[in-house]
Amino acid sequence: MAPKRSFTLNPYLSQYAAAAAVVLSLVIGLLRYSILDRVDPLHCHALSSRGRWLDEVYGSWQPDGCMLHTYQEKDIKPCLKSKRLVFIGDSVTRQLYFQMAHALDSTLPAAPVDDDRKHADHDYTTSYDVRLSFYWDPFLNTSTSLSFIHSSSPPGSSTTFIEERPAMLVLGTGLWYLRYADTSGGLPAWEAMMENVLEVLSSGQDKPADLVLVLPVEEVVPSKLSPDRASTMHASDIDAMNSDLTHRIRPPTLTDPFTFTGGPTGMLPVSFPSVFNQMLDPTQTEDGLHFSASVVKTQANILLNLRCNDELPKAPPFDTTCCRSYPWPSLLHLLVLAAIIIWGPLCWFLGRRYGPRTTDSPLVSKEQLPWLVISASIALIYTADRTGYWLKEHKQFNPWTFAFLCIVSLAVGLLSSKRADSDQGILNRDQTDEWKGWMQIAILIYHYLGASKISGIYNPIRVLVASYLFMTGYGHMTYYVKKADFGVLRVAQILVRLNLFTLLLAYTMNTDYIFYYFSPLVSWWYLIIYGTMFAGSRFNESTPFLVIKLLLSMVLVTVAMKTSWLLEGAFAFLERICGIHWSAREWAFRVNLDIWIVYVGMFTALAVIKSREYRLTDHPHWPLVMKVASAVSVLALVWFFAFELSMNKFDYNLYHPLVSCIPVLAFVVLRNSTEALRSSSSRAFAFIGKCSLETFIIQYHFWLAGDTKGILVVIRGARWRPLNLVLTTLIFVCVSHYVANATGELTKWICSDKPKGTLPTTTNNTRPSAAVQEVIFQAPEEALELPVRKDQDGNVLPPEPDTPARPTRRWVDRLAEGSSPQSPRGFRLWYGETEWTPGVKSRMLIGLGVMWLLNILWTYPKPNIP
Repeated sequence: MAPKRSFTLNPYLSQYAAAAAVVLSLVIGLLRYSILDRVDPLHCHALSSRGRWLDEVYGSWQPDGCMLHTYQEKDIKPCLKSKRLVFIGDSVTRQLYFQMAHALDSTLPAAPVDDDRKHADHDYTTSYDVRLSFYWDPFLNTSTSLSFIHSSSPPGSSTTFIEERPAMLVLGTGLWYLRYADTSGGLPAWEAMMENVLEVLSSGQDKPADLVLVLPVEEVVPSKLSPDRASTMHASDIDAMNSDLTHRIRPPTLTDPFTFTGGPTGMLPVSFPSVFNQMLDPTQTEDGLHFSASVVKTQANILLNLRCNDELPKAPPFDTTCCRSYPWPSLLHLLVLAAIIIWGPLCWFLGRRYGPRTTDSPLVSKEQLPWLVISASIALIYTADRTGYWLKEHKQFNPWTFAFLCIVSLAVGLLSSKRADSDQGILNRDQTDEWKGWMQIAILIYHYLGASKISGIYNPIRVLVASYLFMTGYGHMTYYVKKADFGVLRVAQILVRLNLFTLLLAYTMNTDYIFYYFSPLVSWWYLIIYGTMFAGSRFNESTPFLVIKLLLSMVLVTVAMKTSWLLEGAFAFLERICGIHWSAREWAFRVNLDIWIVYVGMFTALAVIKSREYRLTDHPHWPLVMKVASAVSVLALVWFFAFELSMNKFDYNLYHPLVSCIPVLAFVVLRNSTEALRSSSSRAFAFIGKCSLETFIIQYHFWLAGDTKGILVVIRGARWRPLNLVLTTLIFVCVSHYVANATGELTKWICSDKPKGTLPTTTNNTRPSAAVQEVIFQAPEEALELPVRKDQDGNVLPPEPDTPARPTRRWVDRLAEGSSPQSPRGFRLWYGETEWTPGVKSRMLIGLGVMWLLNILWTYPKPNIP
């Protein structure tokens, strides 16, 4: 009898899927960028012709393939200050005019204040000296209208020339030709008038305004029209008028990406926002002709996007991509970006050319892979969020989508659960990896769908961030109490591991280090923990001393973070001396929001350690204690969710530092209440947990887009959003995983006490890499069991560096040694034969010096200051 075959998945299936997603996305992006978007590279035509509503209240409009900017009063200054906007037309144009005026200055009316003057001219000036003029002329045939239209005529023309060139000229007509066809001449008269107007606009040497717009004839709702209007305003006539305008202003031959003959020379200097009719919904009108303020306000915002987007400051966040070009990097920025992207391929090329090779040598060696991963990741991330290679669109929150993604993630996590053979202990490594993983997935879903406006979701997500900081306090406190290792090596390992890729992103993406707030926040708290435990460290064996020291540290940090002048002075010093431009207000908000949860983690670690010392878990009453604690924890969670659901996010932020520890500690108790729960963990969640730092910071520019304000779109169209999610998620998780491994290897290489001039291999020992990976939140259990090294006097020494054995010399060794094989490694001083090889301290100082120099020389983009 033939043996039964068992079905197993290929272990490389996920890597194959990610590679296929990368290739497919790159090909689709290339085809769209080079062919489909050739005639509309900045998506101006897409902004004015295609889009959809993202919500049911008609407040969020999504143009096709780009991100819209919602203009506020302060945004107008660089574009329209001391300029003029002119609207000429009928009642539909008048409604647009008043919504524009109200958007530019909220003190101005959003509708005519007197019905008796609804057919009169209007003129307003905003607080930024923007003059808005409306001229009532539904037939576009008055002398005033003609004077603006003919202002593009060359000198010598008989027509009056307007001296003040408007920033925007909006022309709207059509419905009155239908409504009063007997006196106006109807469609033939309208067609002749528009032909004359467009001919004048196209024949002039200069445009009559910076932006000239001809509004589409508004589509009416016949069932809601009055009998008089319904008898003359027919949908077929309106369709014919709009079709005529489309073919005259932007004929299909100019918008067809596969038409390579001709060019933009045949295009009229006029914009035609045909998308206005797509925005109309029968539920948003009462008379069938004039639509709600929310719809018309969005139409006015589209006009501002067409005129002003490319004049917005070219500075992050780049959350506006419609009709806006990305800035070219400065010379220094370009040099840094090119150096990081080229470094990996250069190392690989030199290794292949000059390094020893055998017949079984891989294409990319393990020593070269980290450099290639970093270079490729930076190139991919920069391409995604600093170019138009892929599209960006707004986030769209849907409660059903949110619930579906959470349920699917939970199912995957449960299906990949495993149970260890023995009790793994409280907050063991697998459990904390799992904890970080499912929390990170929840945070990613929250960010992707833009759920921050939903207080019932925002408040629990704040608890998840607090949980990360709880683990930071727990893990480092456990290490320093057990190991008492306060050497520079561990400090360097942790800070480099936390910040290496974050700093690379800050320089290559030209953003702020604090913008990626999680890495700075965890680094800050690590330094606080280190300073707290290092002070009087020889007395750390005394529990009362530790408790008093922790409480004193808590008081000092709280006072310092609540003293605004102290923070502002420190940040002003950093800006003046180090060229660092950070926001003291933003930093204080981030720290104060979770100012005590780290200390809760430290006290929890101390309690766990002491319970093990005194063997409290062996006490006969311990099961009863756990049952009571579990019951109390359930009640605490019920109370917390009832509490957080009862208030909005802003009110909750005030209570969060006080109450966040309740659900965190309740979860810890319930998760470790039985041996079965302690020894079980999810492999899928743990996988994400091991690269949670990378997923947290890479999402800012890849997967999300527009510096977290939007989402990355590979395939255009609403129906393809699920496929976009799958494609970008595969690439995002793959990149995060490889960057996490590469950063761990580079951290070992940078922080090695005895550098060999090469990256450490992993053939003989793979444990050190994992240990370096886990210094973020909690030291792994096996690392805590290593023997303490002491000198002859009994003083504790730092542990041996995590550097496994090296193979024979390779090309990197020879590069480090110099061109001659006989030359010793290091730097020879000019005045002697002394060799100097930089140690960990020297390398850290060199890195800080390079960053200081870059900060001083860096050209910072000017923000939009009203």
